[in-house]
Amino acid sequence: MSDPAQTRGFDAVSSDGTVIRGEESGSGRDIVLLHGLTATRRYVLMGSRLLEKEGWRVISFDARGHGKSDAGPGAGDYTYPHLVDDLRAVMAQTGATRPVLMGISMGAHTAAAACATGAVEVAALLLVTPAYMPSEEVPADALAHWDRLSEALRENGPEGFVEEWKGGGVEPKWLDVVTRATLQRLRQHSDLGALSDALKCVPRSQPFASWETLKALTVPTTVVGSLDSSDPGHPLETARKWSDEIPGADFVVEAEGESPIAWRGASLSRLVTELG
Repeated sequence: MSDPAQTRGFDAVSSDGTVIRGEESGSGRDIVLLHGLTATRRYVLMGSRLLEKEGWRVISFDARGHGKSDAGPGAGDYTYPHLVDDLRAVMAQTGATRPVLMGISMGAHTAAAACATGAVEVAALLLVTPAYMPSEEVPADALAHWDRLSEALRENGPEGFVEEWKGGGVEPKWLDVVTRATLQRLRQHSDLGALSDALKCVPRSQPFASWETLKALTVPTTVVGSLDSSDPGHPLETARKWSDEIPGADFVVEAEGESPIAWRGASLSRLVTELG
């Protein structure tokens, strides 16, 4: 069995030539991790190695325009169809066979779309803090907010992004830790221009058109929500709605006053083992 602490890097090439960079560790059952917008592969399990120790091969990668992966060919090449194609390329490169997909926010949207459309074959889904509601058009003021964040990052870097973000409605109890984590993850990207393009493009892209897509999911699924006090950008009611629409899905959320499960890699890992 592979050393759980040893990682092996890989490059996968998407159909448009974008190079997606990632790593795998451990051996056994496959799980593929998909991070959220502005994050990197480090920000899914947060350094937890529980899954490798439990006999899993953990495959993670940076989305296009994020971390160490290439930028898309054009400023508009960060749509969900692009992200699904990147996932397909990663699975082909690593030989992942019917993996569990675990996605956070943008990654959850990508995982659900890829599974429901048959783009990839998976064993189960762990969908963490989804934020997309197919029944609702993204308000113009929300898109304008993403555009301001994009330009702030492009012009003034991570600090400019955080200044424009203005706390994002997070309650004071959590604001310091969220601000520090936001700055930390934004400093992990090699191409802030590409990330700025993604910030404009992803919120305008639909991972799927209707709730019927989620109703078509047939694999074991757990949806993880977060309380709005710590993560208002991923409304709790949205996660509950996803859970309600997916046949047989389980729903999990932290207790009042606790840090979000989405921030706790070991807790997420245990949910994976329960799915498997």
